[in-house]
Amino acid sequence: MTTRSTFLGAAAVLALSTGAALADPAVIFDLGGKFDKSFNESAFTGAERWKAETGTAYGEFELTAEPQREQAIRRFAEQGYSPIVMVGFMSATPLNEIAPDYPDTKFVIVDAVVEQPNVQSVVFNEHEGSYLVGMLAGMASESGTVGFVGGMDIPLIRKFGCGYAQGVKAANPDATVLANFTGTTPAAWNDPARGSELTLAQISQGADVVFAAAGATGVGVLQTAADEDILSIGVDSNQNYLHPGEVLTSMVKRVDNAVYDAMKAGEAVEPGVQVLGVASEGVGYALDEHNEALITPEMRAAVDDASARIASGELTVHDYMSDETCPAISF
Repeated sequence: MTTRSTFLGAAAVLALSTGAALADPAVIFDLGGKFDKSFNESAFTGAERWKAETGTAYGEFELTAEPQREQAIRRFAEQGYSPIVMVGFMSATPLNEIAPDYPDTKFVIVDAVVEQPNVQSVVFNEHEGSYLVGMLAGMASESGTVGFVGGMDIPLIRKFGCGYAQGVKAANPDATVLANFTGTTPAAWNDPARGSELTLAQISQGADVVFAAAGATGVGVLQTAADEDILSIGVDSNQNYLHPGEVLTSMVKRVDNAVYDAMKAGEAVEPGVQVLGVASEGVGYALDEHNEALITPEMRAAVDDASARIASGELTVHDYMSDETCPAISF
C-alpha cells in the first residue's frame, strides 16, 4: 500500500499516468465540495478517519462539472485504486456503464443502486430519520407552521420531505408544512443565496422551524433562520454547531460510516445493496451540547419512543421512493 496522497484538480484527472498498481482506495466527492458542511463533508470525515487509523492516504477528487464523473472513475480505475467510493446518486449512470470495463476493481456508490457484480450500493432510510426530526419540529413550533427546503427536486429529496411532514403531523396533526426546492439541476446543491430566499418566504408564511435537505445550499437556510431568530434543522452531518442554540437538531445520515467501512474492507468489500436506517443507526437525530437546551425531556422521550418503534417495525414511515405519494405534504 502506498502512502502517497493523491488530490486531483479539475484538469489533472485527465493527466494521470496509467499502469500504477496502487490498490489504495479513492473517494470521488459530489458537486458542492468536500467542505459543504453536509453530505460530502460527512464522506470526507469517514475517509479521514480511515486515513488516521491506517496511516495510509487515499485518492480523492472533488467534482466541479458533470463530465468529470466518468473521467474520474475511469482514471482512478486505470491507476489501480480499489475500492473507488463515490458519493451521490448522479454517479450511478456512468458507474453502471464503466464498472464492467474494470471487473477486478471494486466500486462503492452511496445514495444509489448499481447492479453490477463488482459494485456495492449503500442507501439510507432517510425518511425514517426525517420523521424523527419532523416530530421535534412539530413539538417545538409555536406557530404551528414549519418549513422544508429541499435541494434538487428529485424523488430522493422528496423522500426526506415526506418523512419529515409525517413526523410533524404525528406530533401536531393540525400543523402546516410548507415545502420548496431550490432547483431542478445539480446547481441546486450549492446555492446558499437561494436557500436564504426560500427561508425568508417560508418565514413570511408563518414558519418558525425550517428543515434544510439541500447540501451546501442548506448553509444559507440555517444562517437565515438564525438571523431571523427561528429554529432550523440541519442534515446529513451534525450541523448543530453552526448556530448553537438556533439549530433544533440535525437529521444525521451516517455517510461517514459508509465510506469508512468501505475503505476498511478494501478489496474484500462485498457487492450488493446495503440499506442503513434507524435500526442500524444509519440515520437519526443529533443531540449534543449545542442543542440540548432546545430539546425538553418530553420531546426526547417522544422521539426516542418513535425511534424504537421504527427500529422494531411497529412504526412504518412512508417511503416516497417506493410510493410517490405523500398525504402529509404538498410538493
